[in-house]
Amino acid sequence: MEPVARLAALGFSELDAQTLADHFLDAERRGKRGHGLTRLEWLSSLEDLDPGARPERLVAAPGYERWHGREALGYLTLAAICDSQLAEPPEHARVIVAERCFPTGMLGYWVRRLAEGGLVAVLTATSPARLGHPDGGPKLAGTNPLAIGIPSSAGSALVADTSMGRVTYGDVLAGVADEDELVPFGGEHAHKAFALALGLQLLVDSLVAEPGYGAVMIVARAESDPVPALRARAEGVRLPGDA
Repeated sequence: MEPVARLAALGFSELDAQTLADHFLDAERRGKRGHGLTRLEWLSSLEDLDPGARPERLVAAPGYERWHGREALGYLTLAAICDSQLAEPPEHARVIVAERCFPTGMLGYWVRRLAEGGLVAVLTATSPARLGHPDGGPKLAGTNPLAIGIPSSAGSALVADTSMGRVTYGDVLAGVADEDELVPFGGEHAHKAFALALGLQLLVDSLVAEPGYGAVMIVARAESDPVPALRARAEGVRLPGDA
């Protein structure tokens, strides 16, 4: 069964099913199987899945928005946020806080959408605590990726998207990694990834108004166009986010 049909069978509307399928298929194309079609089986196993739930924008002020997932999947919350930013871009910059926003998937997908629409975007999101201190102890932070999208007047936008874990939980779901590999990346320098994971965790936790997984996004109008010159200097080197 095709992904859209499988999602529709779970109760999602045609539009939401297509939104989810587009994300999963893009992940597959980019070799990110942990964020790809393996998520269909995972979604079908969720007891509290509410296919009809809709996110809500609670606050819309100059330079700031607050959203609530309202039991919708985080993918759909971020899709709605991206649609809103592209339809009504900020005069200069805007911070968007999304509470109860999980799962969020491949964050580079969302900042790429915004960058292709001409906006600079930064996005992070929290997830279940699976990373501990490199020296041991309790799990204190999620893998908490950080994604940055920079638009370009020529060629593709530049998209940097990095998880703070050596592997992601999606890799575990896809069967390409074991759960004991979920540690901060960097080997003997793993304390750096741990510091970033913890900092991003507390950034989101300090900005959401209620406990739970969330996301924080910054969008801004670009004042310069640095990507074409960077690609020229790179002379064919594969840059972050290139397919």
